[in-house]
Amino acid sequence: MDMLNPHCGIDRDLRGVVRLTICDAGKLNIVSSAVTDGVRAGFEHLASDPTIRAVILAGESERSMIGGADIKEMAKLDQKSAEAFITRLRDLCEAIRKFPAPVIARLPGWCLGGGLEVAAACDVRIAAHDAMFGMPEVRVGIPSVIHAALLPRLIGWGRARWLMMTAENIDAPTALAWGLVDTVAKPGGLNEAVEHTVKALLECGPEALRIQKDLLRQWEELPLTESVNLSVGVFGKSFLTGEPQRLLRGFLDRKR
Repeated sequence: MDMLNPHCGIDRDLRGVVRLTICDAGKLNIVSSAVTDGVRAGFEHLASDPTIRAVILAGESERSMIGGADIKEMAKLDQKSAEAFITRLRDLCEAIRKFPAPVIARLPGWCLGGGLEVAAACDVRIAAHDAMFGMPEVRVGIPSVIHAALLPRLIGWGRARWLMMTAENIDAPTALAWGLVDTVAKPGGLNEAVEHTVKALLECGPEALRIQKDLLRQWEELPLTESVNLSVGVFGKSFLTGEPQRLLRGFLDRKR
């Protein structure tokens, strides 16, 4: 593993798949300001590489991808420093949302608070069979903010309210039923489940996937009619990449 900085390790295979590992963040992979900045810097460093096909975001241990934000650091905050702290986490989530290639969240163990916000910012969430999810902020006197705003879009307003206002945790099967995660792995099969999704992504046109991710991000914020009309121009521009011509011709040749 190559270390981009003390909190961000990178492994890259010959397919262009990168595993970005959050490092030196404790047993539960807790994000302090330093860890948040390090991981964000990793995504920003990789974003300019057009040969990256997918990123797997993982924790250093099997107890969590991100267990939550650093309670010890937060206990010392005042209004100004609290806003600086949460802005850092917002910027990490935005770096993931704006990353050109698909980002897969690999989710063993606990995924709480800021960890769930980061997971929500990823494109695909793959959970271990015994993973647990929750938004415990209100129990320590703070609201769930920033990319918790993605949760109603993922699981609906009622379930998002329940998750954020009761601070109760849910297990992996519940998270799957709610649409909070996309896949729950078999026991011992988390890496296999991640690899299954990686292979599916690699079968797609790399430029088409990048265009699709960007379009989906815009659809999250645009009214329906604008989303539909925007898509017309995006569809046309996709033919400038040469990818549709090559892949459509390959499909037709296989049908013969």
